[in-house]
Amino acid sequence: MSATVPAWFKSSHSGTQGDSCVEVAITAEGVCVRDSKDLSGPHLTVRREEWANFVRFVAGG
Repeated sequence: MSATVPAWFKSSHSGTQGDSCVEVAITAEGVCVRDSKDLSGPHLTVRREEWANFVRFVAGG
């Protein structure tokens, strides 16, 4: 990760109860994904192309 703090936001598909939330952040390195219940925990970073492929797959296309 770069020295810049990523701007995390919750997925629009996360539950409203706060019990199953995924947050993402767009950075120069790619797209970061983390569990919003563990803000200091690890996160996964993937290239933007990989994220786009994942989103297309989940959307069924």
